[in-house]
Amino acid sequence: MKFPFIAAKRTGRNTSARFLSRFRSNDDGATAIEFAAVATPFLMMLFGIFGLGFFFFTTFTLENAVERAGRLIRTGQVDAVSMNESDFKAKVCARLPVFVDCDNNLRVFVQSFPDNAPNLTPLSCLQSGDLTTATAYDPGAADQIVLVTACYKWELSSKLPFIDLGNMGSSGNRLIQAVATFRTEPYSDGS
Repeated sequence: MKFPFIAAKRTGRNTSARFLSRFRSNDDGATAIEFAAVATPFLMMLFGIFGLGFFFFTTFTLENAVERAGRLIRTGQVDAVSMNESDFKAKVCARLPVFVDCDNNLRVFVQSFPDNAPNLTPLSCLQSGDLTTATAYDPGAADQIVLVTACYKWELSSKLPFIDLGNMGSSGNRLIQAVATFRTEPYSDGS
């Protein structure tokens, strides 16, 4: 006497064994699975490289703008045309890329020191964990030491995926600071 349910079980085992062997030998989706495993770390690294590159580009352009605008003070051109604080900041901003928000996120300080100043201390860019609202503009006179400081609150750092460059409290923004120190030339300051 034959039992039909036993034959069905054997047939079911054979079917599932054949299915598993076909599944193991089939590699049609292997490339997609490998790409999915590699894509996330690759994209994280790619966005990180772009983010850091953009940060260094912004830092370099700010340093270059401060140095080139500082040359106006060093050579006496600021005194010759009676340039005020907003005019000098406009000269710095003119040398920055268009994505830099000069009006809201950039502070420029100009300090002068006597010839025998023992230490030069730049003004603080931060006030209560955010960009300061204080200003200073004293380009000095001929043959003096001048310290030009630019502070930029880079808000894009809080929006970069997979990377945390924040150093301005919980906002995630990054402070980029550029400083130029020089002695003004012995130009004729009108006195």
